[in-house]
Amino acid sequence: MNSFLYGVALQWKLDIRSKSLLVTCYIVPLIFFLLMGGIFTSVMPEMGSTLIQSMIVMSVSMGAFIGLPPSLIETYGSDIKKVYKANGVPVCSGLVTMFLSAFVHLMITCVVIMLLAPVLFEAALPTQLPLFFPALAIYITSSLGIGSVLGLTVKNQAKLTMIAQLVFLPSIMLSGIMFPAGLLPDFLETAGRIFPASRGYRLLLDHGFCLENLWYLIVVFITAVIVCGIVLKKQKAK
Repeated sequence: MNSFLYGVALQWKLDIRSKSLLVTCYIVPLIFFLLMGGIFTSVMPEMGSTLIQSMIVMSVSMGAFIGLPPSLIETYGSDIKKVYKANGVPVCSGLVTMFLSAFVHLMITCVVIMLLAPVLFEAALPTQLPLFFPALAIYITSSLGIGSVLGLTVKNQAKLTMIAQLVFLPSIMLSGIMFPAGLLPDFLETAGRIFPASRGYRLLLDHGFCLENLWYLIVVFITAVIVCGIVLKKQKAK
């Protein structure tokens, strides 16, 4: 257990030094928040009640879909995994430590947004904070599950970048965080529900913590665990 915790702490420190993760988990989400937060609340003052949730969904989506997968492909797409085998380390250790490290980084970014939004843009804090943080943890977990699948199944960095963007952009545009999803054509609104961002956004809203918004995220995470398990088992057999 001590060695596992040491591995998580070490990975967290390595991620801090990673320019890729620094950009996708901190710099870009916070710059987007600082720029768009003022624009959203100026153009649509009523958005102050959902600004925190919107910015959090964007930040989590970027960190999970664009930030985590490249780190995984660097490990499992190279000879680093052979080091795990040579030292008797479970092949899943890299995934688990990167997953937990990314979770902590994204949670920090979300807390920063929650602290700054009321001060800078007079945004309203969630009224149900005891339920908000479990909802946030579930949403981050399910999003990182998809990011883990992308990082383990896509072997080429160029293809990974393209596919990650194809997951990230619809997640943002069709989730309802930029504008009400009801303004979209019916087929686009339906398509948006496929992505966790839409369910996560509704889950994070006041009084949104309910089974209707939870079940899909839980299914996504369980499916991601199964897929990752199958991929890692095949890699272990090689």
